Formats: sequence, structure tokens, C-alpha cells
Amino acid sequence: MASVVHELVSSAAVTAPAQAEHPKKEMVVLPKTSESEQLLKIRHSMSHVMAMAVQSLFPKTQVTIGPWTESGFYYDFDSPDPFTEADLKAIRKEMIKIINRKLPLERIEVSRQEAETKIKAQNEPYKLEILAGLQEPITLYTLGDQWWDLCAGPHVANTSELNPKAFALESVAGAYWRGDEKNAQLQRIYGTAWETPEQLAEHQRRKEEALRRDHRRLGKDLDLFSIEDEAGAGLVFWHPRGARMRLLIEDFWRQAHFEGGYELLYTPHVADISLWKTSGHLDFYSESMFGPMEVDEREYQLKPMNCPFHVLTYASKLRSYRELPIRWAELGTVYRYERPGVMHGLMRVRGFTQDDAHVFCLPDQISDEILRILDLTERILSTFDFRHYEINLSTRPDKSIGDDAVWELATKGLVEALERKGWDYKIDEGGGAFYGPKIDLKIEDAIGRMWQCSTIQLDFNLPERFKLDYIAADGSKQRPIMIHRAIFGSLERFFGIMTENYAGDYPFWLAPEQVRLLPVTDEVQPSAEQMLEQLTAAGIRATVDRSGDRLGKLIRSGEQMKIPLLAVIGAKEAEQGAVSLRSRRDGDLGVVDRDALIEAARQANQNRHTSLTLPRS
Repeated sequence: MASVVHELVSSAAVTAPAQAEHPKKEMVVLPKTSESEQLLKIRHSMSHVMAMAVQSLFPKTQVTIGPWTESGFYYDFDSPDPFTEADLKAIRKEMIKIINRKLPLERIEVSRQEAETKIKAQNEPYKLEILAGLQEPITLYTLGDQWWDLCAGPHVANTSELNPKAFALESVAGAYWRGDEKNAQLQRIYGTAWETPEQLAEHQRRKEEALRRDHRRLGKDLDLFSIEDEAGAGLVFWHPRGARMRLLIEDFWRQAHFEGGYELLYTPHVADISLWKTSGHLDFYSESMFGPMEVDEREYQLKPMNCPFHVLTYASKLRSYRELPIRWAELGTVYRYERPGVMHGLMRVRGFTQDDAHVFCLPDQISDEILRILDLTERILSTFDFRHYEINLSTRPDKSIGDDAVWELATKGLVEALERKGWDYKIDEGGGAFYGPKIDLKIEDAIGRMWQCSTIQLDFNLPERFKLDYIAADGSKQRPIMIHRAIFGSLERFFGIMTENYAGDYPFWLAPEQVRLLPVTDEVQPSAEQMLEQLTAAGIRATVDRSGDRLGKLIRSGEQMKIPLLAVIGAKEAEQGAVSLRSRRDGDLGVVDRDALIEAARQANQNRHTSLTLPRS
């Protein structure tokens, strides 16, 4: 019976990874627009070609703006009728005709009056509004002698430099003029353009792969989370399977922070509006805050950030320099208003949990504390298989607060920590916040996308606003240095990024359901239930499929839910105290002793391993 079950397991699990070796294809490099001057010119010029094509086919359409993006371009149009898929095909054909005409693109400098006259002659009101915000000199680019637009460039010299086989129009979306929902609604056509057809093909392949990995689809298919319209947009419901994963992530996060010298805080979800006035959030962040609520003749506000609560905790008693550094961390849920058009699955929501931490330290402790944060960041992110980072150091902007000496000391501390860590980084001169320099860390996923994740921000503003101090060695009162820090950014967004990185095939230690027991007949059901109790007692997340379906369907169901291990129990396995085991990562593992399986799974959980090695019986 065991051999029969073994054969059925091997043949039924058709979605397991293939074992055959394939020759590696040469990697097609896809540079970002910001990394290639030629691509920038191509994409910027292609947006003009698209706008000319649109106005040629749809004369009543008015143009607004048409910038490049990191992987393509777009143009916003005010058109009386919505663009259809058929329209996109027609626009693309017209663009190819324009490209093949080998039209020159010429830069012309004009006076403001000349530009205004030309715009009014074409009845382009959006261009008039754009013109009003431009500084002299006013420049426009012509496309042949039939089309032009206000533009600073750069562009290719001639459309002959554009490859008609290396671009595509990708989608149409709604957009508001100037990004303000109170303004006119426009239609945005997205496109992509490359130097070669091979780059276009690779870009399209990666887009298809991104769709396969979309966390919104996987969240539904794997029953992890949902966003319920009845409750409101941007509010996440964690289902049991997703909640179990979230708990595992939180438990690891807490353990890592305790081991890293942090203490944990829990703070309220609301506060008196006066707190947000003192912190400055009401002045500078009110558009992203929900409206106040009145309770007992006092106004309260949902918190958009955790920082002021940690500041109040620091200020709750007199502090000595001997206590510093103080490291406090919190998984704090915050609430921010997001416009309906920008919310996106778990990536952009209205209620989310930040993995916030704040370090209060002395000036000469900055470098050591930043290095500790970088080490902790690497430990946490690498546990989820993110090991390739892009790091930016943003320095003092023109408008800022704080003494020159403190800025210099803080920036030096960030640089020293990065140098000691041995990480490469880029400097964004003047890109820091007005209240302090910062480090931003992006993580690279399995298909080469970069995601903004961790932030380390020095803050000279809140300690000043709240008059924080400590008693220095000489008895004087001094301001502490405050460091804001988030590693995940938010649990929701990180969960979405992580899901897409794994394509839903989570590592063993993190999978919501690690082992599914598949009893072949009713007679072996008691054996499966007994093993379930043993697995559960060992801390292994397991279930029994009690559907009574045929073995092939049982296996397919388990594969669809991306369960790491499927354990088939037939009469022989029940008699031997074994299972026929199938791994999503390693394929057919043959007949395995139950006790050996339980111990290997327990060890994998304890060490947070991706998979487990099993002895065979």
C-alpha cells in the first residue's frame, strides 16, 4: 500500500518545482529612467509622440502634462469620451506612423507673451495654467511643424531615434488635474519605451510575473486578509491564516528587539487635540489626519503617528544622562486619511501598524546607536530573505531648524555608522527633513523591484517642541538627540511586499498551515487525528483534510493553498507510524517516520528555516 500511495503522491503533485537543469539565459538589463540619459530622452519624446497621436485621432482632446516614469511615461488628457482598448491600438498605430516620418524635435525659447498667444490660439486652458507657474526662460519643443508643447526637455533629436518595436501602451487610468480630486477628472494613458525589443519583452515578462505575485490576489486565494466595503475603504481584516502569520512576525520582531536592548511601549490610539498642536502635526499634517471627535467637551484626534506618545513617556519623569540611551519600540496602530484613488491592497491603507521605535541618546552616542539600528535592520529583513538593499543618506536642506554643530555631528554620526557597517550608500544632498538628516533603505524583491522599507530619522524638532531634557554630567539641562526608526515601515505594507516576494510560497517557519494530513480512507482517519494532536502539541501548524475526496484532489487542494508539506496516510503508513511526504520545495520525499517529521519540523520552526531536511524510514 505504501508504494501505491507513494506513486500517487508523485504523480498527483504536478505543481511541485521541476528538478531538471535548464541553461541560464543571458540577463536582459532594464535600467531605470533616472539611470540612463538616453532612456530619459526616449521616454520623454515618446510621451510627446503619444500626445500628438491622440490629438490627431481625437481633435477635441486637450493635453495637460506628460512626464517620464522610471519604467516608461504617461500623459494626462481631458477627452469628452473615455479611451477604450481599441483606441489604444489605434493610438499605437498612429504613433508608429509619426515615428517613421522621422520628424525633428526642436527646442525653441519664447517670451511669456508669445507662449500665451500660441496656447490661446489652440484653446488649451491647461497649458495656460502650466505657463503661469513657469519661470523664465519659457521653452517649448516642436514635433515636426504640426505639434508642440511647453517643455524643458530633454528629447531625442529626431523620431528616427525611437524604436517602433520597443514601446507599448499599457493602460488607461483616471487622474485628477494637479492631483486634486476637486479638480477636473482626466484620463491618463501609461506607456513604456525601451532601446531594444528585447528590453520591452523582458519588461512585459516581469509585469506578468508581478501580476502572478499580486498580494491582493494571493491574499484572497490563500484566505489571509480582506478589505470589507461595509466597514470602510483602507481598513484591513486579518483572517485566521493571515492573523497567525502576523503573530509569528510580531513575536519574532519583539524577540529581536528585546535582544537588541529595547523595551516595549503600548500607547493610546487617540489623544487630546492639544497634543497634535504641540507636536506640529495639526499644522503640517492635518490633511492626512481624520477629523476630531468631541468627548466631555474636549476634542480628541486619532493618532497618525506614535512619536508624540513616546515623547510624552520620556517627559513623564526627570532623566539623567546616565539613563541614556533609552530605546523604546512599539507596534502601534495609526490612522491616516488617504484619498480613494491612491489606496492599494495592503500597500496603502487608512489604518495600519507601524513598527516604530525611538532612541533618546547623547550626541556622542549617535554613531553607535545608528550602527545598532543598522545591525537590527539587517537581522530582521534577512530573516524574511531580503538581503539586497539600496541606501540613501539625506542631508540638511536649505530650510531647517537646529544648530549647525548639531547637524554636523548628526550627519557625521550617520556617515560613520554606514562606513562601520560597510554598506554602500548614495548621498541625497539637501534631501533631509527640516528637522534632521535621515537614512532610507530600499529592499530588492525576487523580481528585481525596489521597495522603500526602513527609515532612520534624526529629529531636532520634537525634543525642542516638548522641551525634553536630561541632567548632564555638569548638572545642566540638555536636549537629548531623538532618533525615529521603522524597519518594516508598517506591518501591512511589509506583509504585502513579503507575499509578493515569496509569491505566496512562504518559508516553512512562517507558513500559516505547515503540514496537511491526507488520510486515504476512513479507516486511517483516527491515525491522522492522533498525528494531528502530536503535531499541534509540538507547535506545528497542521490540519487534517476531512473532505473524503480522492487522493489526487486532496493533493491538488493542498498545492493550491501552497502548503509546504503534504503527508499522505494509507493503511501501511498508519501501521508503520509513518507518512508518505511531499514538499512544495523539494518534491517527493518518500516515506518518513512520524516522530522524525515532527522533530525536523520543530527544529525548523525554532531556527526559522525555509524548509526542513528529513530522514527516510
